[in-house]
Parts: sequence; C-alpha cells; structure tokens
Amino acid sequence: MIAIATSTRADWGLLTPLAATLVANGTEIRILASNMHLMPEMGMTVEEIEAAGYAPVRLATAGADPTATFANTAQAYGRWFADHHPRCVVILGDRYEMLAVASAALLNAVPVVHIAGGTVSEGAIDNAVRNAITQLSSLHLAETELCARRLLAMGVAEDRVVVTGALGVWNALNVPLLTADQLWESLGKRLPDKFFVATLHAATLADASPSRQMEEFLAGLDSFFAEHEDFGVILTYPNNDTDPAPLIARLKDFAALHEARTVLVPSLGMRRYLSAVNLSQGVVGNSSSGVVEVASLGVPTLDIGIRQQGRERAASVLHSGWTRSDILEGLRRITSPEARAVAATRSNPYARPDTPQLMAAAINSTFNLPHPALCIKHST
Repeated sequence: MIAIATSTRADWGLLTPLAATLVANGTEIRILASNMHLMPEMGMTVEEIEAAGYAPVRLATAGADPTATFANTAQAYGRWFADHHPRCVVILGDRYEMLAVASAALLNAVPVVHIAGGTVSEGAIDNAVRNAITQLSSLHLAETELCARRLLAMGVAEDRVVVTGALGVWNALNVPLLTADQLWESLGKRLPDKFFVATLHAATLADASPSRQMEEFLAGLDSFFAEHEDFGVILTYPNNDTDPAPLIARLKDFAALHEARTVLVPSLGMRRYLSAVNLSQGVVGNSSSGVVEVASLGVPTLDIGIRQQGRERAASVLHSGWTRSDILEGLRRITSPEARAVAATRSNPYARPDTPQLMAAAINSTFNLPHPALCIKHST
C-alpha cells in the first residue's frame, strides 16, 4: 500500500490522475487529506476527494499559524505512518506542511516520492521547503529536463530521477471540460463573455505585506474594469500560508462592489478551474498553475510579483510588478491580440503526453509493487 498526502485543493487536483492510474494498475492506495481540505471556511475540499470515489483518511492539522500547522501535521502523519507502515508516501511540490509530512516519513522509515522537485520559485519560502523535501526523498519525479539537472546538482542519484512532465498539464489536455452554460450553471451566476480567472496568494518573501499586495491587486483589476465595461472576473481564495481572513475580506468587498462582474468562490475544483480558464481571456495572479498548465490551454497568463520568480515558463506567461499601475498595464498586455496569438501556439515546457503513466510505473517499479507491462528506465 502507498500513501498520497494532500493538504490543499491545488495539490489534490494535480494528484487526481496519478491516483486513478495507480488504482487502475492494481496498486492499493490511501489518500491522506489534511489542513485546508478540512476547513469549512476554505471550501471543505475533502468533499472533492470523496466525490471522486475515494475514502480519504482525514487528518485535522490546521493550526492558528503555520508553525502550529507544521507541528500538527508532523504529529498526525507520524502517528498514521507508525500505525500503517505504507511502502512509500507521495508528496507533491513545496507546501510547508509537506515538509512536515516528509519529516514524519523519515522518522518512521517511510520512503518519500517527491513530485516537482528541482523547480525554482524564488519569491516564497516554498523554494527552500521544496529543496528540503528533495533531500528527504527517495524517488524524484521531475517536471522538466532542467528540473532534473538541478536535482542532480543537489546530489540526487541519477537512477532516482525520472522526467515525467507536469500533472497539471496532463489534466489540462485530458480532463473533459464544461461548456460555458454548464460552468455558469455550476457557479449560479453568469459573467460577461470576457472574463479573467484570478488568484493571489501571499508572496511570503515580498517587500510588501500580503494585505498590501491584495490591495494593489484589486485596485489594478478595478482600474481595468473602469476601462473595460465588458469584462468580469472569477476570483478564488488564497491559501493559508499566512492568515487568509484579511485577504478574503478584501476579496468580498471587491465582489460586492462589482457584483454583476465578479464570482468569488473558495475553490473551483480541478474541472471547473480548467473549464473556466479555457473559456477566459486570461489567468491573473501568482499561482503556479498560471505558469505551468495554463499555456497548454492556449490562454495568456499575467504572473504578478515575485512568488513564481525563477520558474520555467512558456512565452504566453507575461510578468508584471505588484503595484496597481503594473497590474493595469499587465492586464492590457495579456488582452492584446499579440498576447493571444502567442498563447494560441500552446507551446509548454512542462508538457508530456503520458505523465501519470510514467509516474505510476516509476513508483511501482521502484518499490516492487504490482504494475502492468509498461516500465521505464530512470533517466534525465
């Protein structure tokens, strides 16, 4: 049996095809859901896991601050590992609580499979967290050749690195998408035909507070709305890297001010998110999804601030500073015919056609679990 750790709507959406592929291969899995998944104010997204047909193990770990959440996570996962002894645990990315999961796994002799190591995002503590998880991991599923080379430079053994592409891109190219009518019906509201999909998380190493960043972000959107009366926006909540309550309050104020042009939801879920992006004029904010998978949908991205600085990106991903004037100019750029023409090429360095299959084969062969005839050679 292998465990799959997930703590947010974002990582579960990415892990979904891998979980399905492992199950289809006959591998027994346990999904361990914690932190934001179990928070009603963040959308209670554990229900999305259950809706996909799984019975996740619920580990309540959210604390009053990241330090408390980290401690709660290490303790809860450590107890579960000690009681159930999985063959390995799969961890995706760079969330701080995933470092707690990896630490608990180490202390219980549970090997860690790390997805998306070797990536760089210089504007958040995530970068250091990701590299720390790399050092605690036994198998590394890298999204690109450059990521694999970075892992080797950190001392990872070559036969423990597999280049797989990104799960988010596979989702974008394979998940059946909603029509516009289906999307608006699911959201209970119809926006103008032209709209953005926007999420702004706290850039934890930025030179401005999260509240100030959100203030400037919404002011930039407001200025663009003043210029373009035919645009709307779907806004989703930030994660809880810092206290999200003040940021959510600002989002609610903006949504009330622009009621006819805004949908505000805690979480869209993977299918609605990809469907909304596919129908949108662009993705705005500082989420990794805007950099990694959106290019494969042929939609421009405006990446704001430093949170994703250093991450590989397609030509359709444009960058702006975090001030309102920077954001207004960036929104003008991504809605230009030139930006849309570049996005239409759908060129994406993270794309591979068989990402979940490559990952499942690597996990099963490394840990001597049942797997089909498909097998791969570890390579960079």
